[in-house]
Amino acid sequence: MDLADRTVMLLGGSGLVGHAVARRLLKAPQPPRRLVLVALFDDEVRAAAKSLEPYRNSTAIEVESGNVFMPEPVARLDVSTVMASAEHRALLLGDLLGDLTEQVLERNLLFQLLLRYTPDAVVDSINTATAFAYQDIFQSARELLDQAKHGTANQAAVEQHLLKLTMPQLIRHAQIITEGLRRAGTKAYVKIGTSGTGGMGFNIPYTHSEERPSRTLLTKSAVAGAHSMLLFLLGRTPDAPATVEVKPTATIAWREVAYGPVRRKGKPIPLVDCDAPVPIKDAFKAGARHWRELGQSLHGVYIDVGENGLFARDEFETVTALGQMEFITPEEVADYVMSELQGRATGKDVVAALDAATAGPTYRAGILRRNAIGRLRALEERHAHRGVAYEMLGPPRLTKLLYEAYLCRRLRSSVGALAQTDPKGLAAEAYRLLQDDAPLRQHIISVGLPIVAPDGKHVLRGSFVVVTPVSSGAAGPDCDPLQVAPRGWVDLRPEQFGVWVKRAAAMVDEAERRAAGPQSSGSDFDWNAIDPGDPIEPSRFATWVFTVEEKGARIKR
Repeated sequence: MDLADRTVMLLGGSGLVGHAVARRLLKAPQPPRRLVLVALFDDEVRAAAKSLEPYRNSTAIEVESGNVFMPEPVARLDVSTVMASAEHRALLLGDLLGDLTEQVLERNLLFQLLLRYTPDAVVDSINTATAFAYQDIFQSARELLDQAKHGTANQAAVEQHLLKLTMPQLIRHAQIITEGLRRAGTKAYVKIGTSGTGGMGFNIPYTHSEERPSRTLLTKSAVAGAHSMLLFLLGRTPDAPATVEVKPTATIAWREVAYGPVRRKGKPIPLVDCDAPVPIKDAFKAGARHWRELGQSLHGVYIDVGENGLFARDEFETVTALGQMEFITPEEVADYVMSELQGRATGKDVVAALDAATAGPTYRAGILRRNAIGRLRALEERHAHRGVAYEMLGPPRLTKLLYEAYLCRRLRSSVGALAQTDPKGLAAEAYRLLQDDAPLRQHIISVGLPIVAPDGKHVLRGSFVVVTPVSSGAAGPDCDPLQVAPRGWVDLRPEQFGVWVKRAAAMVDEAERRAAGPQSSGSDFDWNAIDPGDPIEPSRFATWVFTVEEKGARIKR
């Protein structure tokens, strides 16, 4: 990508790597027109912007702050404040565990920022895995179980525990950023990820508890791996940006070497003393306070290694020693980011590596598919039985589409004939067919799909229903059960079943445009396309819906 006259958004813009990327962007031969720095705290991001002034030249630097994983109304509040408020918890839980609605998207801070600035490129240097994993779901679970055992667990405790679940947070973040990037028209997204262990294995000696390695640390690695797979999916999504993940597998260091106050999480460590021994039985009692504060802060020589804090010389020497985590500089990571942004492959892109390493469709499987389908057809003819769908794949919408298309096949001889049909008459014919053909009716309702009558007031159903009205999340006396019909019910209402007539007409239009094209028999021609004279095949119709209407086509093999 040519960065000139572009807008680049840098998530984690005040961090160690984010700052290095910003410097590289500003010092590029053709720097971006605008650089948007986004960080958790306002004072930090403004300080970062100020420190970049010597490199700025003609680039406009803008700043935004807040927790990009949260809805905007609570994104700038302290986490403890949010967790303590029943109102705030309800907002977060609804947005985290409910359906991904427009309201959820529009409330999210990151979504708002993407649509406000419509960046051409986004560089994400936030350590997402750490943000989600270090909430320590294991400790939270132990505390909740203990409260339940003693009968002290309450609604607040349950809600606070649910808000620490890692996978729902990661998944919702992935959904929101995907939709935000697509709607913003972003062309490139570069994620700076993590391995979680600084490149070491299960033998990593640095831990957070008596376990080696701790479950908290392994959760970080697990979330980081899951995040890579979600980025892999993003890279295979039409209309999404080109997606790159650079994943350092060493300690990232450093920002500065200096002498001064030693800070933990941004706050100076108070200097204390305890000059008289204390009996061990008393030293750790609740309320024990056997030390005295000296009114000063701890000072020392340190090296600032970013999110891991300040290290003394011996700590830094140990962690970066040969055979330990060792280290990589933020500028080297920034160089990888810049090369990928400018379209020069570095060989360090995890998404590209997964593309190259995964096993995709094969020629042999394509040949065998034809043979398997032929065998299925032969058995159907021998047993005079058409199965259509058994609803075991998972998405009941596919089963719905296949059965509705099959009803169209039974009632019309070709795609062209279906395109010229009156929807109301077709729905009535389909209902009569199901009333007369008991085996077909029994098959549909037995696999779990209700059948909506043309009047929209009656339904045929079996003992098992895949998609129930309650599963829509709107369980109440005023809930319209038909709200869930598009997700997995055979719907014979004229306005709904008549959608197939419109689809058939669209297929006919497509065929006419293809026939008039200059390459109607070349390799660019869609040899799997549906022609007006073709008989109605449920699988081809469902494939057309997924590919054309829902833009669900595979773009990589």
